Amino acid sequence: MSLHTLAAPATHAIEVKHSRFLAHAVPVESTAQAMQALAAASIADASHNCWAWRIGDDYRSSDDGEPAGTAGRPILAAIDGQGIDRVAVVVTRWFGGIKLGAGGLVRAYGGAAAECLRGAERIALVDLREVALHAPFDDLGNVHAAIAAACAEKLAETFDPTGVRLLVRLPRDEVDALKLRLRDATRNRVRIDDNG
Repeated sequence: MSLHTLAAPATHAIEVKHSRFLAHAVPVESTAQAMQALAAASIADASHNCWAWRIGDDYRSSDDGEPAGTAGRPILAAIDGQGIDRVAVVVTRWFGGIKLGAGGLVRAYGGAAAECLRGAERIALVDLREVALHAPFDDLGNVHAAIAAACAEKLAETFDPTGVRLLVRLPRDEVDALKLRLRDATRNRVRIDDNG
């Protein structure tokens, strides 16, 4: 499953047995940014501000006073179940006077988070890789054409007495195609270093 992140913040509100739940999801790039987003989305006069975030292999969640495992983990499960990365989600609850029980809380928090993420606009996360190339001067035109065809971004270009050194960034799944294109276009005269 390919991962996505949010294109923009999203919200979703539900009511369960007179308790109101407001889910707020925000795209984030770092732990610090996630914690800032959670603090900004938390509402002081609410009964609970439960949350979870995921950035790659890093994740955290909080039940904010709800019974253990009934809020933060279901929110995190909603994030993972939707294939979303680099996101922080706060689900705010205003208690409505009727206890929901552990199962009811899990369904309410997880459901609010899942619906919020399901309705959010997404963008695909592309795994990028940097590749260093060294090409003779005579092949420079073919090398630039191959780089453009691979939708690679040129990060650096330096010259030495034997040719040009290039550092490019491109989607990981395009690296092999670029190597093949360069080999064919230059009769295998381009040296490629793609440690990683």
